Amino acid sequence: MRKILNRLYGTAEWLAMAALCAIAILVFAQVMGRVVDTLLGLLGLPPYGFLVPSLAEIAGFLLVGASFMALAGSLRGGAQIRVTLGLTAMPGSMRRVAEIFVLVLAAALSGFFFHYAAKLALDSFRFNEFSYGIIAIPLWIPQAVMALGIGIFTLVLLDDLFAALAGRSPSYLTRENGAAEEV
Repeated sequence: MRKILNRLYGTAEWLAMAALCAIAILVFAQVMGRVVDTLLGLLGLPPYGFLVPSLAEIAGFLLVGASFMALAGSLRGGAQIRVTLGLTAMPGSMRRVAEIFVLVLAAALSGFFFHYAAKLALDSFRFNEFSYGIIAIPLWIPQAVMALGIGIFTLVLLDDLFAALAGRSPSYLTRENGAAEEV
């Protein structure tokens, strides 16, 4: 089971990276089109007029996908901002209880968000909703990616909750060498 979960978390990170790369490629193509048009204008030739239609909208959808798909990996890597000022002042047993309480609360909120994000994507699919840009994109696609990212984040929170309940350190406190990390 651990291999499957780690593979799922890694796949989500790769999808986030792919979305960011797609944004970079689309923006680069748009910029190069403008550069070519400028050079053609300087040579007295008519501009080619290269345009990536709906670039801002597509880049926004890809950024949402990248942001939500990266949530699980950033939590597991200890890259998310956590407020530990109160936790460091607590004794060990009280700190463990506080960590478990926060994980329960975070998993519940994330699960709630997942439920309604998935419901939103299903409603958009059912009512055949499209974006308003030059390229009409079915809204259920970016909404489903957002819901999937939140679902994976909820799963990693539950994974860390079960680890904390079993007496192990949650993933965000553990480094590769097994030492606790406090940022």
